[in-house]
Amino acid sequence: MTAEPRLNVVLCWHMHQPQYRDLISGEYQLPWVYLHAIKDYVDMAAHLEAQPGARAVVNFAPILLEQIADYAAQVHGFLTNSLAIRDPILAALAQPALPVDAESRIPLIKACLRANETRLIDRFPPYRQLASMARWLIDHPAGAVYLHDQFLADLLVWYHLAWIGETVRRNDLRVRRLMEKEAGYTLHERRELLGIIDELLNGVVARYRALAETGRVELSVTPYAHPILPLMLDIKSAREAMPGAPLPALERYPNGEARAQAHLRKGEAMFRRHFGAAPRGSWPSEGSVSTRTLEVLAQAGFAWTASGEGVLRHTLTRAGQTLDGEKDNWLYRRYTAPSGISMFFRDDGLSDLIGFTYANWHADDAVSNLIHHLEQIAERSRDHPERVVSIILDGENAWEHYPENGYHFLSALYARLSSHPRLRMATFADCLAAEAAPLPPLVAGSWVYGTFSTWIGSTDKNRGWDMLGEAARAFDAARPRFEAMGRSMERAEEQLAICEGSDWFWWFGDYNPAATVSDFERLFRRHLTNLYQLLGVEPPQYLSNVFTRGAGLPLHGGTMRPGQPTA
Repeated sequence: MTAEPRLNVVLCWHMHQPQYRDLISGEYQLPWVYLHAIKDYVDMAAHLEAQPGARAVVNFAPILLEQIADYAAQVHGFLTNSLAIRDPILAALAQPALPVDAESRIPLIKACLRANETRLIDRFPPYRQLASMARWLIDHPAGAVYLHDQFLADLLVWYHLAWIGETVRRNDLRVRRLMEKEAGYTLHERRELLGIIDELLNGVVARYRALAETGRVELSVTPYAHPILPLMLDIKSAREAMPGAPLPALERYPNGEARAQAHLRKGEAMFRRHFGAAPRGSWPSEGSVSTRTLEVLAQAGFAWTASGEGVLRHTLTRAGQTLDGEKDNWLYRRYTAPSGISMFFRDDGLSDLIGFTYANWHADDAVSNLIHHLEQIAERSRDHPERVVSIILDGENAWEHYPENGYHFLSALYARLSSHPRLRMATFADCLAAEAAPLPPLVAGSWVYGTFSTWIGSTDKNRGWDMLGEAARAFDAARPRFEAMGRSMERAEEQLAICEGSDWFWWFGDYNPAATVSDFERLFRRHLTNLYQLLGVEPPQYLSNVFTRGAGLPLHGGTMRPGQPTA
């Protein structure tokens, strides 16, 4: 008997965080890189390692790889050579002397509450009890001076224990022993926990490299600092999907073509450094594409790229196609652009089920529901072996909303997909030989709504672009002076690249939580200020002032973007 044709299913997990390190001081302003590394990046590797038949695409932002390596060096350097740790929360975990004054203790206590209350705090009774006392202290800060150091030590330990990956929690006897103790942690035990973090940070990227070298994972990359390339190349491309959108006063991003090329070159170089090979594909930052972006990606040597369903819908609709009924005939296929690059498009519905919906379902029910959807597509695609379903989403933030960091869901998902007789876990590189359709003239957009509205077009976002544009002009103006003095602009160029990242613009806007807007708005202004400082130019006065509506509150809770294929 002839075997039934199998439907190609590509799971693409995007790993990314913006630059949280102050390039001048070297200090990290927010802890999300190392926390996601010890929780989500290690867990996602472990789930793939546990199922030999599973395959997936894992996309890394180079600036994330850079920060993981820096954290790994910091922690290992502290443990072996007494070098400084430049993250205040991580440093406090291993320092014998904890803060004694209320002004220093309260920020540390607040930081140790940056976790999902249901899934990370309330799950562990000792942490829940410490958090309850911590909240009282935040409301009554004068009481912090009467705290015993043991409270801070225990709170620090439980904060990090809660953020440890579930696969580590289940398999590392040292972690289990620390959890069973519950309270009264010694300096030795705090340093032991730091040693576990050291092992996780120093091993996580190598695990993905090993998975790629054995053919079980395809690794891909974004441009270096995760910029919105289409807007750098042509800011007016925002109006292709939003004809009436108000745009910044900035009519053209200064030297945008060269800046885009620089992000691609540096991103590929960093990818090679960590993984020892060139990437074949790129999930462009935020799935943001335009006709010129596809040309630039093809010229950079990429064989494939991907974007959101909304981009394809807008593109096909503008080309006169009617998209009634099932998505089978238009979404589940490979397209080729005039530049020659292959394109795949995210199934928004299936991706968002994982990113937003299944967290509150029983794991078996959630996996069965997803498999059912895929089986229906497979049945309808029986005569179309070229079809491929692209499920693309964030590989880190969503799991904080799942019980036990998504352990049961991911274990069942990989087990059932890898053994299913009608479904084939594939990578995008696997699908490059499939029959392709020509892509009509592209309507520029991103994975969110098929537009750039998340990054441009509102008062605060446009103000951010104008500030960035002015800083980029200052960078270009300083180049002749630097060249005349024989000075390198490498640090300033790195700082400008960081300022060009997508995350700052994502959060600007009063529809987002004020506390999170405040953190990212403040960090954006800090990065811009550092750029002027590195250029030897006095920063504009406006960088001293909050410019987003609703900002100004300290962070209380994680910067979660569940399901986004980009936090």
